[in-house]
Amino acid sequence: MFQITKRTSSAALLLLLMPAGVWISGWLWTPGMSDLILRPLYWITETVSAPWGILTNTLLCIWFLWCLRFRIKPAIGLVVILIAAVLLGQGVKTYVKNQVQEPRPYVQWLGTSQQMDVTAFYQQKSKLRSKQVRQELENSTLIPQWLSKSWQNDTGFAFPSGHTMFAASWALLGVGLLWPRRHYKTVAVLMVWAVLVMGSRLLLGMHWPRDLLASVAISWLLVTLSCWLTQRLCGPLTIPPQEQQEITEREVE
Repeated sequence: MFQITKRTSSAALLLLLMPAGVWISGWLWTPGMSDLILRPLYWITETVSAPWGILTNTLLCIWFLWCLRFRIKPAIGLVVILIAAVLLGQGVKTYVKNQVQEPRPYVQWLGTSQQMDVTAFYQQKSKLRSKQVRQELENSTLIPQWLSKSWQNDTGFAFPSGHTMFAASWALLGVGLLWPRRHYKTVAVLMVWAVLVMGSRLLLGMHWPRDLLASVAISWLLVTLSCWLTQRLCGPLTIPPQEQQEITEREVE
């Protein structure tokens, strides 16, 4: 448990560096960034958004099961526990959002630039909020149509970030379980992907840096507890001899 906590804590601190730096710098989101930057970031954020997030989740589950194939029972147990933890996290996220009721950056911008009543906006049902966003941006030359549609599909409160929780959870899981098995490339890809997802939420006007910080902290707690429960319920996650032999052979190659 200590080694897993040590690894996930170190990785969580790395994930916190970017949003912490942005927050300390005082940077605030404003529209007008080039499509050449925003479009790729939108595709990255879509890997977590429905329905593509389901595909991402499925592929990652399959990949983790393959990577942990010599310990299939604890791997399957871990996936079940993690999915339960993610669902619990989404429930916590929804509760916190409704309690904090923090406007998204783009909604705050609409309130300033379009003189939109932000409080009244959030008092409406989601369909009416989407309709109002479309109406407010109908004649806008500053916001591209595809970004307007993205905003229309995501009119809820900002704090915390569900997208960040999803990506950070998988990245931390990779560090917790795959790092000892020398799957460094997988871990690196997951960490970079998580940071890019977090960055996309900032630059697309969906979240504030503090939303990301809170989400990483929640993800760290969920993943660490998931690994601990797996050890308790499915047995130790230490590397068995046959897998250690494969790791040695892979390193020699």
